[in-house]
Order: sequence, then structure tokens, then C-alpha cells
Amino acid sequence: MTALLPWAISFALIAFAFAMICAAIRLLRGPAAEDRVLAVDTLYVNSMMTVLTLGIQYGARLYFDIALLIALFGFVGSAAMAKFLLRGEVIEP
Repeated sequence: MTALLPWAISFALIAFAFAMICAAIRLLRGPAAEDRVLAVDTLYVNSMMTVLTLGIQYGARLYFDIALLIALFGFVGSAAMAKFLLRGEVIEP
């Protein structure tokens, strides 16, 4: 079973890289602002999963803390962008 793990990690990293490339294309070519927001969401989720996969590969716990921070900042950023798209302002007076 341990011989399968390096192959699975390599495949996962390649799949995440491909997904990040597709999301970056959508971010640059997205016809609407909503498409761009979804592309940013996809980018941060894929980057979080890439960091988690690297943490499994190297066996270091620091990667999991970094992935938690990416998830936290990504969620707050997505909520702020969604609120801005809906109301036109982030902070209410």
C-alpha cells in the first residue's frame, strides 16, 4: 500500500495544477464578475488542497496550518467579494 501513495500524490498534484490553470483562464477571460469570483474561489480551494497534499507527502504538520489559513482567508475574501457584488459596498455605514 505504501508504494501506491507516491503515485497518488503525484497524480493529485498534477490534477490540482490542471484545475488551477483552468481556473486562472476563467479568471482572466470570465465574461462576468461572478465568473471571476468563482474562479478565485476555485483557485484558493485548489491551492489549499495542494498544500495539504504536500503536507502528506513531506509528513510535516506546518503545511496543515498553512492550509487552514488559506481556507480562512479565502472564505473571508469570498464573502467580502460576494457582498460587494450584491450591494456595491463591503462595509455598511
